[in-house]
Amino acid sequence: MAFGGHTRLDVRRPQHRSSCCCSSSTAVALFVALALVAVWMASSMLVTPADLPLSPFQPTPRGRPSQNPPSTAPPPVNQHHHQQQPAEQIADTAPAEAGTEAELLTETTTTAQAKAADSNEEQAASYAWKLCNAEAGADYIPCLDNLQAINKLRSTKHYEHRERHCPQHPPTCLVPLPEGYRNPIAWPKSRDQIWYNNVPHTKLVEYKGHQNWVKVSGELLTFPGGGTQFKHGALHYIDFIQEAKKDMAWGKRTRVVLDVGCGVASFGGYLFDRDVLTMSFAPKDEHEAQVQFALERGIPAISAVMGTKKLPFPSRVFDVVHCARCRVPWHIEGGKLLLELDRLLRPGGYFVWSATPVYQKLREDVEIWEAMSTLTRSMCWEMVNKVKDRVNRVGIAIFRKPIDNGCYEARSAANPPLCEEYNDPDAAWNISFQSCVHRLPVDPVIRGSQWPEEWPLRLEKPPYWLKNSETGVYGKPAPEDFQADYEHWKQVISNSYMNDLGIDWSAVRNVMDMKAVYGGYDVDLSLQFPCCPPFSFHTYPVSCHPIFSFI
Repeated sequence: MAFGGHTRLDVRRPQHRSSCCCSSSTAVALFVALALVAVWMASSMLVTPADLPLSPFQPTPRGRPSQNPPSTAPPPVNQHHHQQQPAEQIADTAPAEAGTEAELLTETTTTAQAKAADSNEEQAASYAWKLCNAEAGADYIPCLDNLQAINKLRSTKHYEHRERHCPQHPPTCLVPLPEGYRNPIAWPKSRDQIWYNNVPHTKLVEYKGHQNWVKVSGELLTFPGGGTQFKHGALHYIDFIQEAKKDMAWGKRTRVVLDVGCGVASFGGYLFDRDVLTMSFAPKDEHEAQVQFALERGIPAISAVMGTKKLPFPSRVFDVVHCARCRVPWHIEGGKLLLELDRLLRPGGYFVWSATPVYQKLREDVEIWEAMSTLTRSMCWEMVNKVKDRVNRVGIAIFRKPIDNGCYEARSAANPPLCEEYNDPDAAWNISFQSCVHRLPVDPVIRGSQWPEEWPLRLEKPPYWLKNSETGVYGKPAPEDFQADYEHWKQVISNSYMNDLGIDWSAVRNVMDMKAVYGGYDVDLSLQFPCCPPFSFHTYPVSCHPIFSFI
């Protein structure tokens, strides 16, 4: 099956040149791609355990759903099934009759390509991929486990050793699977339990088991839904926040949340029940790979730390930022870390802080609360509520970011100062924190000057800040471009992805979308599964951060 310029499956992007879009396929690229597929197919047989259950990515009959979806029931202990699935070959078919010179040329070319492919398959069969020889083993993340770079750091005071330090030459090895790895349990069951062998770590069980973070149960790790600040369950805590500030309106006004120091991400996992999408993050630290627990559960999360660098998001994109005992010293060094949250919050957005300084009267807690109160006032944040939860015996303070520049201009002392005009708030990749406050947009057609549409209206409606005078990614006026992308992916998902790719999408949870543009792929894929949609991580070149704001 050829993937040429006019086939049904050539659906990734319309063919327009742009710095933020994929380029057109060529015959050479196609040939190389097929060769790489052959290498992957041959090499994967050398490194993939034979006892894995059937994958949801095996081909199914065209146009029909799989009759045997993957089972989530564990197989008998120490019993292995050694089955090798046949590889499905994809090839072009030569013309049945070659009566003209052009047809003869086509037949000759096809034969030559077939011979070359056979030769590449023979070479691939003799090639064995090397496994990464790293101290972290199956948990190896090249940019976080670069010990050579970490050992050269002059200081780790600001958690520099938890930040990204990518090797100069990317590794060309395969990260090994943990021993006894199985196909993950499907969502939504995975929110509550995962296979222990897939993330074989117990430190969090030892440290946090009494707080209902995670427990070991036979072959499973189970997640009761608790956390340090919500031992009696995340849903009660989520509803407690809603009661403390009713216009937060989970799933309507509030759709996109950032959870700082997420642990195993139960807060974000249960916010799905309120139709809220949470991006959780935590460092890879002494608590092991907390984010691996989250991703194995099917909850969006990234490995990151509030250290010295900005978080990899554009400005003014989160409705709410949440911190529950996240161990971040917001009040120190001029509030540099809290100013980063200010950059990320929409004007009028909320910061929900649940930590001991909010509700305890120990000397250190009182001092931190006083410092935080002074800092937030100087940043023009308004404390809209401070209340204690009698069930969990914890308290929360809710702060609101201003909606205009009036408070900034009326301050008697410009501390922290306003950022200079040349300081781009959207520039975030590998850029150090800055101790300044970004001005809010004044022009009503600039992104961030207004609150977006309530969910789910903001899903399909072009944002107010898209201008007809601006050209979109695909060459049309920006609002038309946005709508065209949405309609394009609606057709592609329903006509091709759901039936023609041989994927059981009901078993898919975590998706990475490369160069996602307006996010139309994720939107339309989610609409196919209103109860249990997959979630997508969207990636962009650094130069495309304005487009990232759509997501």
